[in-house]
Formats: sequence, C-alpha cells, structure tokens
Amino acid sequence: MKNKTVFITGASRGIGKAIGLRLAKEGANIVIAAKTAEPHPKLAGTIYTAAEEMEAAGGKALPVIVDIRSEEMVKDAVQLAVETFGGIDVLINNASAISLTPIEDTTMKRYDLMHEINVRGTFMVGKHCIPHLRKGNNPHILTLSPPLNLKPEWFGAHLAYTMSKYGMSMTVLGQANQLKTDGIAANALWPQTTIATAAVKNLLGGEAMMQASRTPAIMGDAAFAILSRDSQTCTGNFFIDEDVLREEGVTDFERYAVNPEKTLFKDLFVE
Repeated sequence: MKNKTVFITGASRGIGKAIGLRLAKEGANIVIAAKTAEPHPKLAGTIYTAAEEMEAAGGKALPVIVDIRSEEMVKDAVQLAVETFGGIDVLINNASAISLTPIEDTTMKRYDLMHEINVRGTFMVGKHCIPHLRKGNNPHILTLSPPLNLKPEWFGAHLAYTMSKYGMSMTVLGQANQLKTDGIAANALWPQTTIATAAVKNLLGGEAMMQASRTPAIMGDAAFAILSRDSQTCTGNFFIDEDVLREEGVTDFERYAVNPEKTLFKDLFVE
C-alpha cells in the first residue's frame, strides 16, 4: 500500500477511520472524505483529527469535507485527491446511514437519507472514481455491505435499512461484472460480529452491546488483507472479516474483543 492513494468515505471515525489508520501504517495516502469538520457532542473525531492520527501512523492524509449526497462535492473531492496525490488506487465505500425501524416507524426523511447515502452515494462515488481507478496500481473498490441474504426476516425487521444495505451489495455485483475487464476489483466486506462504534453505542444497544463487540481494528486488518490481493482475480466476493483473517493465518481473535469475557454479538445479516 506504500504511496497508494485510498479514497475513504466516512473516514472521520469508526470503521472507516480504522481502515484508514491500518493503511496509513503501510504508508498509504488517505483521502478522508466525510462531513464532520466540527466536533460533535456525541461523536468523537473530525476529518482533521483523523488526518493527524493517520499521518502519525505513517501515511499522508487529505481531509476533505464531503457530503456524498452532493455530486458537486464528490466530484470536487475526487479531483482534489487526484491533484494532490496523482491518482486514486483504492476506493472504500464506508459512509452509511442506519435506522433499524419497522415500516410504520420509518419516517420518509430517514428512508430518503439511507437511500441517498447508502445506495445513491455509493453508486455516485464509484462512478466518479472509476476513471481514475482504471489508471491505478492494483485498483480495488471495497464496500462495507453485507452478503445478499434474502431471508424474509431481515426485510421484516427493518425493511428500509435492509433495502439500502442490499442496494450497496448489488452495486458491488454490478461493479465486479462491469469492471473485470479493466482489472478493477470490486468486493464487499462485512463483520462477523458487531463492531464497537458510535452507531452501536447510540443506536443499537448501548454500553452492553459495546462490551459484546469487537474493535474496529479487525475490519482494518481484514481490509488490508483484501486490498493486498490481485485485483485481476480477487473480485465479486462478499467477505466476512473473520473468514478473511483466518485465510491469512490469524488464529487469535481474542485481541479484537472489547471485553474477552463477554459472548460476542453476531452482526446483522450474518447466519
């Protein structure tokens, strides 16, 4: 990853930031494309503090204020990344909105937000990065979305969110098929367990679920392993973090646990 340029949406905190830190450690240039420029009362970190950490880890960082619902902001961020670092080798679609609500409790504002960010945003960022990825070194698109598990209960529990995340996963399928002849890999990555992020703490289960989760570092390590693979042959996969790392020879997963004494909570969409 040394001197490769990685464009990460939603990289100011959580999983996106963890992936950025892992790749920065390998000497990558990280484009932090996210909305948080000012500190949030409930959410730690901004694009600027994330940039400082990534540079301290050994990489170069470019913090850019981007709302991926805005095509102009996306186009400007992609152009700035290319002007700053000379190109784009990797795109990581991490930005996502979540609301685990049944149909009648889902406001249309929240429905629109999830579909504008998760589906439209993922499609659009890919659209504008692809011309530069074609010129990249071992180019990859990695999207944080689940395997396409069509069991009805996943739809019944939170239809709007499931539709939006599966929309991201369908984008992976389409990209992998279209871009195979260009040598651009398109894969998905999803955690086996819940990951200790602000979303888990604030929206899913509070501190109790945080204690039964793994740290975002496992996703950083899994992402690095995938991105190190040959883009000509490693494409169209729906990876689970633990499976990826087992393939790499990792056997000690206790080090990723927030609290090794707690039974881990399985993530959504995972059997």
